[in-house]
Amino acid sequence: MTDAAAGGAIGGDGLFALPRERVEVAPGAVHVPGWLPLGRQRELVEACREWARGPVPMRHTVLPGGGVMSVRTVCLGWHWQPYRYTRTAGDVNGARVAPFPDWLADLGRAALVAAYGDGYGRAYAPDTALINFYDGDARMGMHQDKEERSAAPVVSLSIGDSCVFRFGNTETRNRPYTDVELVSGDLFVFGGASRFAYHGVPKVRPGTGDPAVGLGSGRLNITLRETGLAG
Repeated sequence: MTDAAAGGAIGGDGLFALPRERVEVAPGAVHVPGWLPLGRQRELVEACREWARGPVPMRHTVLPGGGVMSVRTVCLGWHWQPYRYTRTAGDVNGARVAPFPDWLADLGRAALVAAYGDGYGRAYAPDTALINFYDGDARMGMHQDKEERSAAPVVSLSIGDSCVFRFGNTETRNRPYTDVELVSGDLFVFGGASRFAYHGVPKVRPGTGDPAVGLGSGRLNITLRETGLAG
């Protein structure tokens, strides 16, 4: 049996690395390692480059208190600004955001099947994507995704450098929480009892991404959501 057929890989020290398995981190919160194949990761990197150019360009979001987020963000379908959704980016250039493509919704539905099994995903209708770019120094504090009027799951895709993803509870930013290593190609879905759990990224691991992805340095995180908004 070949190494690939066995599901393992040889590390730099010559030892076999164990395959990473699908894990339910909390009820409704599922980590599916290596879900995106390399070719699809490259396609998403190219798409993100186009979206980052506009009509609303990727930017550092300014918080109401004057703080500036260390990640850079661009949105599709709906524009997120703290703490609401709009069709136009009044906090950037006033332009209408790029549309949310049907093929990305199809990817979201496939992600729910991968996370939860057959029978899920058919009714999932994401209409917005938040695309965050992390350089080596970027972080994301513990927060809830709660501006949506829908309790449908959030689909999160990771490309590029790996990171520590901290997944917590629904009551507080503090413990208990679980730290998960997200690697390029990984899928993380949270819905159900975990839909409004606090989560964040305390650390990015620079230089850990596969050059074949075509991103260079840094990490892309694409999150798909149902806003539940009309218009």
